[in-house]
Amino acid sequence: MSYVVVMATCANDSEAGTITDLLLEKRLAACVQGSRVQSIFRWKGKIEDAREVQLLIKARLSDFAEIEKVIKENHSYANPEIIALPIVAGSQAYLDWISTETDREIE
Repeated sequence: MSYVVVMATCANDSEAGTITDLLLEKRLAACVQGSRVQSIFRWKGKIEDAREVQLLIKARLSDFAEIEKVIKENHSYANPEIIALPIVAGSQAYLDWISTETDREIE
């Protein structure tokens, strides 16, 4: 089984909370960490500076499409950051925990 950390940034705590709650309720993520970050980026020809909430979502690679859908449906940005980084190694106990917490057959 393949695992990922999906990175996404949100406009504010409320948006991040909604997305986090949905991902956990749907068992698409085992854990979501959120931190306030300052993002400096180029958008439509201008350099922007924004305070955002960055989410680190621990999940199965096979659930990426559904995670992306949840984020897009509940996000205020026209083009939200949604990037999956592979977990190439990890504690087997932790990876097993991700599997258990994202197993939708348990419900």
